[in-house]
Amino acid sequence: MTSVTEASPPRRPAGRTPGGARPRRAVDHGAWFLVLPALLPILVLSVGPLLYGIMLAFTDAQSGRTEPTQWIGGLNFRDLLHDTLFWESFRIGLVWAVGVTVPQFLLALGLALLLDQDLRLRWLARALAIIPWAMPEVVVGIMWRLVYNPDAGILNETLRDIGLGGGRDWLSGLATALPAVIVVGVWAGMPQTTVALLAGLQNTPRELHEAAAVDGASAWRRFRTVTWPALRPIALAITALNLIWNFNSFALVYVLTSGGPGGRTRLPMLFAYEEAFRYGQFGYAAAMGCVMVAVISIALAVFLAGRLRGGDDA
Repeated sequence: MTSVTEASPPRRPAGRTPGGARPRRAVDHGAWFLVLPALLPILVLSVGPLLYGIMLAFTDAQSGRTEPTQWIGGLNFRDLLHDTLFWESFRIGLVWAVGVTVPQFLLALGLALLLDQDLRLRWLARALAIIPWAMPEVVVGIMWRLVYNPDAGILNETLRDIGLGGGRDWLSGLATALPAVIVVGVWAGMPQTTVALLAGLQNTPRELHEAAAVDGASAWRRFRTVTWPALRPIALAITALNLIWNFNSFALVYVLTSGGPGGRTRLPMLFAYEEAFRYGQFGYAAAMGCVMVAVISIALAVFLAGRLRGGDDA
């Protein structure tokens, strides 16, 4: 008697439906209650004001008006296109952001490499390096105004002592105001970049440096082939954040120069502040804010996309 054995149906891969698609996971609605306490401050303090500012940009909102606010569409943005003072402040803001961010990163990288070495009193040097970061921007601005004081400032006194003259009003000169403010911005923001880079250096395996040294690699080659590849993601992130923070600076420059002399240090945030709170043009100032957010977001997206693409190619 011949027995016929039926072939068993092929086994379906686990976790897949007969059509080949993965089954949908059940949504855990209870997880939203855990996320909600973190989302509420973001919605109330960030998203809400952002949406209100965008809405305000399409109105003629002003201070001291008795008439109700009217919807005027894109009239504020049309006026901005022809506002040469705004675009000049935008140019100054870009010069300020790049002029602060690049030296800030280079000096912070050198300081981080130094603090990563096995030095005596390294803990004290690290503590002193972050002091500017712990100081409020208003205090930093007041302190540097005293440094730049034309009559009794330590900078001019030092120049007189070494025979290089002195008496220059650094913050009121048309040619020196912006460079002088950039120096303060670099000094005030360098510690946070140093801390981020130092953390990256300490996470780099020491075995890689030792292996490269055994192979006879020079200090520059070890930095280029071992240190920098490990620091590159951190450098990308901190540079992008510094560009945003520096472009949106307000308090430091306001205390130092209030945008003067002659608008040479009037950053976009200062310009928008003056339009809103000195001249009462809230709708026009909101339109400025929208343009600044849009332009810096596009520029930052292009910058990050290029750097990440370069990292993938490498």
